[in-house]
Amino acid sequence: MEKFKELNIEESILKALQEEGFTEPTEIQEKAIPPAIQGKDILAGSATGSGKTLAFGAGIIQNSVKGAGIQALILTPTRELAQQVKESIKKFAKHKPLTISAVYGGMPMDRQFRRLKVADVVVGTPGRVLDHIKRKTIKLNNVKTLVLDEADRMLDMGFIDDVEKIIRHVPIERQTLLFSATIHGMVSNLIEKHLKDPVKIEVESHVDPTKLTQGYYDVPDQLKFSLLVHLLKQEKSGFVMVFCNTRHNTDFISNNLKGLGIPAEAIHGGFTQGKRNKIMEKFHSQKVLTLVCTDVAARGLDIPNISHVYNYDIPSDPKDYIHRIGRTARAGKEGIAINILSSRDHNNFGKVLQENKIEIPVLDTPRIERIQLNWREKPNTRNRRR
Repeated sequence: MEKFKELNIEESILKALQEEGFTEPTEIQEKAIPPAIQGKDILAGSATGSGKTLAFGAGIIQNSVKGAGIQALILTPTRELAQQVKESIKKFAKHKPLTISAVYGGMPMDRQFRRLKVADVVVGTPGRVLDHIKRKTIKLNNVKTLVLDEADRMLDMGFIDDVEKIIRHVPIERQTLLFSATIHGMVSNLIEKHLKDPVKIEVESHVDPTKLTQGYYDVPDQLKFSLLVHLLKQEKSGFVMVFCNTRHNTDFISNNLKGLGIPAEAIHGGFTQGKRNKIMEKFHSQKVLTLVCTDVAARGLDIPNISHVYNYDIPSDPKDYIHRIGRTARAGKEGIAINILSSRDHNNFGKVLQENKIEIPVLDTPRIERIQLNWREKPNTRNRRR
């Protein structure tokens, strides 16, 4: 704990960190916590799983007081990330009487109204925060700290206008913290418009490339699912994530895996928030070891100890490939990323290799038994919703 003490974190937070089993700060925490506590603007390049919630949460907790209105607003791209950030900050603040509330779609509005009246810190998705602004059920005039978490993903998901409208409702004199895995055009515009002389922080990738093994299989269309089943049955331990490009394929994979006795669950944007929460509870409790998901649903879920990432569909956006494989080979552990290609995947896979400037070896396809399916897959489906 000595290194945490050197960051000028107050005693109540240090006590919580010790009780939660934290021993020393990650790189992003070491670099971001001191300027965050000092009230400086921060521009940080950091991915999910690097410890960034504490990096911005410590300063918020330390600089907030009970009953002074909403003093910090944290915007996140997804419901799951909003809930996750809220729970993490609650743990870090458990020895300080602060009320942390999360607002996002899929929750009853009346319950959110009551919580917002007493909230000191609010975590939310842009759409739902903007809903509350329009209804005049959230007061942001006392906000001292604004956090834009996973800013690149928020903008990629089309939230730029919502984010800009929300920023217009918080005080001009404030601290702004922006965390983003990548800095592209729209993110650069946000930085230029809304951050004042920010402290710039870059951290090494949380994925250890020396621990990551990648490969791909090229199989006929009718053997694609059968190969996935064969590979999953060889997997003896650890959590597995299977990525698909559409909701339909996500359901297709999950239902057929469960039909074969493989403990799997799907998660995508078509589920209610309650259902999504229950699925994540199963995953964290190790009742389910295989999570089948779309990119949008998976982004923001910080799940440790992922041993394998399987790309059942190759993403159309090469950046999403990097986000996917970044789920494994973390914190010094080995990780494997496997791509299962059929005829429809070759174009996307070529773009992944070219734009990310990587080489991925082909793997010898094992002898596999073709599986009869109960749920039918729709090849080349046009439904791109996630």
